[in-house]
Amino acid sequence: MIPGPKEVTPAWLTEQLVKKGLDCQVNSFTEERIGTGQIGMCIRYQLNAEGQDAPGSLVGKFASPDPLSSSTGVQLLNYLKEVRFYQVLQEKLTINTPRCFFAEINGEGPEFMLLLEDLTPARQGDQLAGCNAEVATAAVQEVVGLHAPLWKDSSLDDMPFLGNRDQSAKGASDLYQKTFEGFADRFGSELSQDQLRILRLFGESHEAFRAGMDDSVFAPIHIDYRLDNLLIDDSSEQLRVTAVDWQSIAIGNPLTDVGYFLGAGLLPEARRECEKEIVEIYHQRLLAAGIKDYSFDQCWKDYRRSSFAGFSVTVVASMLVQQTQRGDQMFLAMASRHSQHAIDLEAEEFLS
Repeated sequence: MIPGPKEVTPAWLTEQLVKKGLDCQVNSFTEERIGTGQIGMCIRYQLNAEGQDAPGSLVGKFASPDPLSSSTGVQLLNYLKEVRFYQVLQEKLTINTPRCFFAEINGEGPEFMLLLEDLTPARQGDQLAGCNAEVATAAVQEVVGLHAPLWKDSSLDDMPFLGNRDQSAKGASDLYQKTFEGFADRFGSELSQDQLRILRLFGESHEAFRAGMDDSVFAPIHIDYRLDNLLIDDSSEQLRVTAVDWQSIAIGNPLTDVGYFLGAGLLPEARRECEKEIVEIYHQRLLAAGIKDYSFDQCWKDYRRSSFAGFSVTVVASMLVQQTQRGDQMFLAMASRHSQHAIDLEAEEFLS
């Protein structure tokens, strides 16, 4: 059985925890909606429980109650990808992720549920506010744990939920072009002429750009590795970052996640001051993880190309999910920062 938000009971929670080896009995709980997800809906269960392993709280994740958003989640395989991530991929990686107690889906959704460890007191990052260089460095170092364990690993081809890279690129190109004019009508007046021009040019050149990516370097990539999808715990001496929202997981060039995060997570002025140093730290971590035959020159070139990584997510998602005030603010901030990132790195040369 896959419970809906109204069907979770203390007995069901107890069953899932016991199945994972915990000594625990949930007697009752209170619940509250948390997070700012556009496709999914997260609920925190504050538990009244007993037993030596009893957690204080858990997080349940379901499809968005908005029909447009949930339809998008099915169409883009977001729900299937996230469930399969926890079922198949999580144990193969070293990146910090929440422990999963239940992950099931009916077909491709929207009926699905995840039951996850609650990482309180970690707080969700704020995409609108951005972050400082310390958080950005920690986030980029952490994503090595997603990329390095399965770097250029052919077993990824046996995980169909990750998609076919060539087909994914073509599909993304078509969807970008179909949604761009609506995006430009909604946000164009808030962007500079140069920013809007490079966003448009990317759509017109998208397939040429994808063909120019070095697809001989591949790994699992988060696709939506940004502050809103990170939990940041600074309660101890060592800052800890945990990645959530695995709804877009795919195969691709690993620098896609690095460029995407730094392009939108840092305000442009701060990014310009520290991005090369952070990319150097990322490269050093790859080497320490045993990755060979990947020079820093190639890494930096891939990073410059990946300044376009946020274009598709920003343009397409903004047109396919329920419109909200915060959503519009977030998509505008991402569009402005990602486009300026590409301009700053003179990445337009890759679009010809």
